[in-house]
Amino acid sequence: MSAAEPVIEVRQLDAFYGRRRILHGVDFQVMPGEIRVIMGASGSGKSTLLRHLIGLQRPHAGSVRILGTDVAKAGPAEMLALRRRLGVSFQGGALITSMSVGENVALPLREHTRLDENTIRIMSRLKLEVVNLGGFQDLMPSQLSGGMVKRAALARAIVMDPKLLFFDEPSAGLDPVVSAELDELILKLRDALRMTIVVVTHELDSALKIADTITVLDQGRILETGSSVSVQASNNERIQDLFHRRPRPVDVDVDEYLRRLTQEEL
Repeated sequence: MSAAEPVIEVRQLDAFYGRRRILHGVDFQVMPGEIRVIMGASGSGKSTLLRHLIGLQRPHAGSVRILGTDVAKAGPAEMLALRRRLGVSFQGGALITSMSVGENVALPLREHTRLDENTIRIMSRLKLEVVNLGGFQDLMPSQLSGGMVKRAALARAIVMDPKLLFFDEPSAGLDPVVSAELDELILKLRDALRMTIVVVTHELDSALKIADTITVLDQGRILETGSSVSVQASNNERIQDLFHRRPRPVDVDVDEYLRRLTQEEL
């Protein structure tokens, strides 16, 4: 894959949970070195889209190509090779509570490389330094603050120097100061390590600060993709509701509500 080709290509992606359609013809590209923010209200389909991007779900229809690999067509060995080139920092950190911070960060190296223990220890400590957790390798996850857990999870996600980093709700549950520090860290990673970064969030301040490009999802459809300036200036009413935190009126269709309550599972 040449540098000019997209890192991510999503074409007419549909997704279902049972009979419920979650994604409707989602279509976008992410270019190398870009910070792409995917945002939308709760229930907009962000998490489902992320699961497709990291290969946890295969497309029901359409295609997802990551670093040149067609996720729908890739076999187990090809998917394993792809995942070794990806980093994922989950919303809650997902640190293993029985392992120290250093052991958590070193885990991908132990699982996916044949490096000796001394090299693994040095590499994991280097990544802890990158996220400003130098010297914390012997602490347990329970001894960390919420912001420190996020940074430790990020160190683990980047320990193998991935080409593509996914970050799920980096600011969730953090106070504004810690959230701002994490935003700065994301920008630092992109510039220092030349990563392509995809951030899924509903935090407006964070999205506007870090994004090169914003993709807005609503009810499983892309409303708009563009720079933070162009998206903020959009005439789309749903986008303006999101940016100005305006609640939407709730219309209840009584007949449809009763139909759903009484409908038998097929």
